Amino acid sequence: MATKAKAAPAKNTWEIKDRNYYLLGNKSPIVHKLRSKGIFWFDEEKGFERELKFTTNQQSVFVDEFKGEARLGHIIFRDGVLFVPREKQTLQKLLSLYHPDLNKKYAEFNAEEEAADELDIIQMEIDALMAAQNLDIEHAEAIVRVNVGSKVSQMTSSELKRDLLVFAKRDPELFLELANDENIQVRNVGIKAVENGIIKLAGDQRTFSWASNGRKLMTVPFDENPYSALAAWFKTDEGVEVYQTIEKKLK
Repeated sequence: MATKAKAAPAKNTWEIKDRNYYLLGNKSPIVHKLRSKGIFWFDEEKGFERELKFTTNQQSVFVDEFKGEARLGHIIFRDGVLFVPREKQTLQKLLSLYHPDLNKKYAEFNAEEEAADELDIIQMEIDALMAAQNLDIEHAEAIVRVNVGSKVSQMTSSELKRDLLVFAKRDPELFLELANDENIQVRNVGIKAVENGIIKLAGDQRTFSWASNGRKLMTVPFDENPYSALAAWFKTDEGVEVYQTIEKKLK
């Protein structure tokens, strides 16, 4: 399969060193064989595609530069990783510069990039934990409910705070997204209203009504989450009055 790729870096930027590669997607099969022939790379300078092949006896990966018989080599990841020593420059350059599966099926380990990524994750955890510390109890309950459902109503304040901090540390990206979601507290009020028998959701998940008299409040649009639809409806002229009434009943 022909693949158009960027031109290779200048030779003076190539560092001779040991290199490590790993499979993407949290995959670590015992053995994974990467294709080592039938590969094409578009050479910007020459203006045409060049065939690539990994061999054990040639000094180039470009077939048009081979001299004599070529013995095909195999590229094998074991337990999801592949170590290529500095002496195997031909294989390193195929994997790091030319192979079309680079950053699709596998990637080269880069300590500096990994450290930067880890730093970003740590900073996000700190931001999430700080946000969790400053949330009021209503907002905290709304976020924890995403994880534990109706059980949140039986939690003590200490249990709620603990679960909030655990959630923030375990999945800081989702936590911050929920913490900044203006609808989550409104949605939580709707859920609590159903749990407390103030309003009821029909068995088919299509309508909300007052529990006291059965009067219909709103119809859930097709293929929408009922509580997300209810939260949006609470912001309408008709819904805001119902929302205010429910808030008073919940106090």
